[in-house]
Parts: sequence; structure tokens; C-alpha cells
Amino acid sequence: MTAIKPDSQPSAESLENGRLLFAKACTFLIGAVSLNDLPVGPLPEIAFAGRSNVGKSSLINALVRQKALARTSNTPGRTQQLNFFDLGGRLMIADLPGYGYARAPKQQVSDWTDLVGNYLQGRAPLRRVCLLIDGRHGIKQNDREVMDMLDRAAQSFLVVLTKCDKVNPDKLEELVADVSRETSSHVAAHPDVIVTSSVKGLGIEPLRATLAALALDQ
Repeated sequence: MTAIKPDSQPSAESLENGRLLFAKACTFLIGAVSLNDLPVGPLPEIAFAGRSNVGKSSLINALVRQKALARTSNTPGRTQQLNFFDLGGRLMIADLPGYGYARAPKQQVSDWTDLVGNYLQGRAPLRRVCLLIDGRHGIKQNDREVMDMLDRAAQSFLVVLTKCDKVNPDKLEELVADVSRETSSHVAAHPDVIVTSSVKGLGIEPLRATLAALALDQ
């Protein structure tokens, strides 16, 4: 299994650009609990969105080579705000609260959902949404609702399959084909599907290369 499907592997130059960018210091900037808290500045943003416990924080930590930059937990709903990180003064990373099941009061979950939705549909510096899908479960209905919303907002998104080290290789090939087929009908979807494992490092370099192409020029 290659890290990207369809077969559009990044060039050596793109991989090197990704390596250099994600070797830079990545620092926590702010945890936003309302749209008024969002950072203002020139940096392009990428956002990591997905169901609760899909592995957003683990993937961010793997990308930036830090074990605890983004908080991780086995408890769904641990991320309760929009957390922003500055990557080397060239790219802003947003770690969003998970949607779907969360161990929190319903009103709080509703507030997170509204905040994330408003951010994803109206954030001018946002260049790409990495929509994380758990490789063990595939696309769920609330993932489809988010993809539809991103289509309506004309907000580009890239599907990233997570926890793929836990999936049988044959099943994974099937899953990638199914996901590619479904996302091809979405006008805002990037044509690639990236297969990752934060534990094994699968897909981390290609994802760095893809995101580095969106960063502020040096």
C-alpha cells in the first residue's frame, strides 16, 4: 500500500520542501472558544477536522515531530476549542474539536459544532481542510455532512485516512478505492486520498509535502 492514492506521489523536491518546513519550530498560539478569538495575520491556514477520537492531535504531533504539542487522549471530545499553532512563521495549523460522539454536555457539543462549522465556512486564510477519516471505520454519515458543507462553502478539503496500521492490507486497498470513489463526487475534494499511521509514520512525508505547497514563501 502506497501512502497516496490515486498514484500521484510527490516529487523529491516536494518531499524535501515538506521535510524542511516541518523541521521548523511549531508553537502553540491560542485556543479559540469563539470566532472573536481567531488569530489575525498573514499566514495561510490548514485545519485538521474529523470525528471525535479520529487521531487529529496524534497526526499533528507526528507531522511536527513533537510528542505532545497537540494534546492527545483516548477520551473522545478532549479537544474543546480551536487550537492554533504557528509553524515556522510560514503556516498556521488549526486543530479542531471532533464532531460526533463526545463525553461532554450536549449544549457544549452543540457549541463546538457551531463554532467549527462557522470557522470552516467563513475563514478567509483557510487554504485546506484535512478531513480525517478513521481507516478502521471508513466514511460515516456525519463525515458526509461535513463534506457537503465544505462543497457548499467552496472550501478545499483533503481526505486523510488515519490509524491505517490497524487495518488489514486487503481491507485497506478496498477502503481507499471506496473513499476515492465517494469523494470524487465532491466538488471541493482534493483528488488524492492520503493513507497514514501516526504510530508507524506511514504517509507522514507525503502529507508534509502536500501541506508545504500551501505555506507562505520564505
